[in-house]
Amino acid sequence: MSTVVETDVLIVGSGPAGASAALALSSYGVPNIVVTRYASLADTPRAHITNQRTMEVLRDLGVEQDVIAQATPQHLMGNTTFCTSLAGEELGRVRSWGNDPLVQAAHELASPTRMCDMPQHLMEPVLVDAAVARGTSLRFQTEYLSHTQDADGVTATVRDRLRGDTYEIRAKYLIGADGGRSKVAEDAGLPMSGQMGVAGSINIVFEADLGKYTAHRPSTLYWVLAPGATVGGIGAGLVRCVRPWNEWMIVWGYDVTAGAPDLTTEYAESVVRQLIGDDEIPVTVKSSSAWTVNEMYAETYSQGRVFCAGDATHRHPPSNGLGSNTSIQDSYNLAWKLKLVLDGTASPKLLDTYTTERAPVGKQVVTRANRSIGETAPIFEALDGLSPQTPEQLWANIAARKDAGEAAEKQRARLREAIAFKVYEFNAHGVDLNQRYVSDAVVPDGSGEETFARDPELHHQPTSRPGARVPHAWLTSGTRTLSTLDTVGKGRFTLLTGIGGEGWIRAAKAQDVEIATVVIGPGQRYQDPYGDWARLSEISDAGALLVRPDGFVAFRHPTAAPDAEALLSDALRRILGHAR
Repeated sequence: MSTVVETDVLIVGSGPAGASAALALSSYGVPNIVVTRYASLADTPRAHITNQRTMEVLRDLGVEQDVIAQATPQHLMGNTTFCTSLAGEELGRVRSWGNDPLVQAAHELASPTRMCDMPQHLMEPVLVDAAVARGTSLRFQTEYLSHTQDADGVTATVRDRLRGDTYEIRAKYLIGADGGRSKVAEDAGLPMSGQMGVAGSINIVFEADLGKYTAHRPSTLYWVLAPGATVGGIGAGLVRCVRPWNEWMIVWGYDVTAGAPDLTTEYAESVVRQLIGDDEIPVTVKSSSAWTVNEMYAETYSQGRVFCAGDATHRHPPSNGLGSNTSIQDSYNLAWKLKLVLDGTASPKLLDTYTTERAPVGKQVVTRANRSIGETAPIFEALDGLSPQTPEQLWANIAARKDAGEAAEKQRARLREAIAFKVYEFNAHGVDLNQRYVSDAVVPDGSGEETFARDPELHHQPTSRPGARVPHAWLTSGTRTLSTLDTVGKGRFTLLTGIGGEGWIRAAKAQDVEIATVVIGPGQRYQDPYGDWARLSEISDAGALLVRPDGFVAFRHPTAAPDAEALLSDALRRILGHAR
């Protein structure tokens, strides 16, 4: 007689989405099991850019310092270089990933965290180790086969790939975090828009000491103009730093209609040599693999008790470094909602807001990532590098930019402008931080539609309006300095107010839901020494912000209110799906 394994949440997949879902759920005390068909965690770098919002999530989940200890720091990420090879001519650079002085200042003002470069094969163990330490049960070589649903839960059939037998796992909810070919999403019938396989690419992981070509211009990415390369349809190859300055990955294109080439060691080494431009440096190829560029997103992230996250719902090229960031943030959005539904605090209606809030974000990042690929073309247009021609003619076009005369001067100007425009890929601070949620888990305050003072993809605009992430401001508490973001999260709601907000504090304590209370002002536990919170909060001292467990503002009232308890109760009923 077979035994049915039981848990509250079954997670299929141990990548960034699955691992972070497990970590958040275990941090909240929710029993969960992770199954992965593989025998280990990621063994190649894959995703790597880790933006400020994701670092804030990891900060709240208690693993920020573990990531910082292993990641390449921000100051070594930012000289994105365009060249003919690492040893060849440089065409220009973009100060990237927050390393432009003005963008760096914006990063400092926006968050208590710094972005970093954390390759996936290092990130996954941090997330999984912490999740298991907090209670997650992890099962390697366990393949998801199918699932059925009923009114009370989900029964998944899995195969133990070591023994060869199948068994069932009974869960109240199922999370499909099984990547771009998600069987969970397919079985759940999630509707998708877009297409898969729009271009072909190859990853080549290798070791080589390239410090003499890179240490003076430290960067995560080096773009190489190389005849024959077609990364996402672009005439370039990409040399990506995995660990400064001796671990690397090359991204090289192929004609997707013809199929991937035979990925022999000799083939991989020839590509590596071409992009380095130095045949004398010792090179050790570690692995190579083919993949396709996709432009697809799910319109709905759930079906009944089955939810999908990460690449299962948004499939796009690595441009902008949005993949693992969006995946981790998907799971962070879902985990607290599952926790409150499972413990009876919230109605299952709260779970409907997962799709409402995250599907627009998924669509945005798919669109942005694919648009960024197209925005590389002007660099090569400036060199007449996209029209059919011999390699010799291409090199002649590149050399022509060094000539005197009006034509060459115009070419140089076009090249500078085209490279500078890549700011939309490498410094899209607004894409990272300007997420706005409109759902039943957010109570509008009548402030109307938000307008942005600057380009919302490039520039973060802090606001306390409902549906936005609570603004970062440095506070003090005794001898401690901490961010406003450090006062929220931890799986519970938080009410922020100031002097004169006693009515809101009483209202919070009168609720059946756990609400932490934070009073900011002179003589209070938290003080605003720089006056930044007073400027950013957009409420009076006696007003209140109710912040969700994920750090997003759910309810805002600008002043004290004699009916604070009724207002807060009504807001919570709506947020938790209990509104009549």
